[in-house]
Amino acid sequence: SGNPSALPPVSKDDYVRGDANAPVTLIEYSDFECPFCLRHLPTVDKILQDYKGKVRLIYRHFPLNFHPQAQKAAEAYECAGELGGAEKAYLMHDKIFDANAGGAMSVDKWKSIAKELKLNTKKFDECLDTSKYATKIRQQMAGGSAAGVSGTPATFVNGQLISGAVPYEQFKAIIDGML
Repeated sequence: SGNPSALPPVSKDDYVRGDANAPVTLIEYSDFECPFCLRHLPTVDKILQDYKGKVRLIYRHFPLNFHPQAQKAAEAYECAGELGGAEKAYLMHDKIFDANAGGAMSVDKWKSIAKELKLNTKKFDECLDTSKYATKIRQQMAGGSAAGVSGTPATFVNGQLISGAVPYEQFKAIIDGML
């Protein structure tokens, strides 16, 4: 259930990967610890590469409660974004998924990545330790739920919901139909 027209519009609270003015917007609701989200990552990367300038990505949070590291990972993405903008948010995103692939997800890991990304480590650690972005993440989950997200990954392509880690070709067909 849920209604795709209830999807919260892109706002200044979202971090954009790709051309800000691209005609096609992917809004992906995801969980950094989810194995299907990890599997979906190369598909999204290929879309952004193949449709450079035509597709932009908005990553939103949907951390599932049975993934113990997902919430803090989502907060780490937000803290990186606060301190370094969209570029650092998405570098953190990529490194968190690397940690998922390597089975090495932890708060200590996010703090060491922040240092690697040359973020202000004192501010980053404080941001993460105080759960500064917990409310934003909860609000994103609620928005996703209202729009029909029931699991991860869930990707809206210009408002059309595609559930799960579906093959690249399926996305390509939909995107080509919109361009």
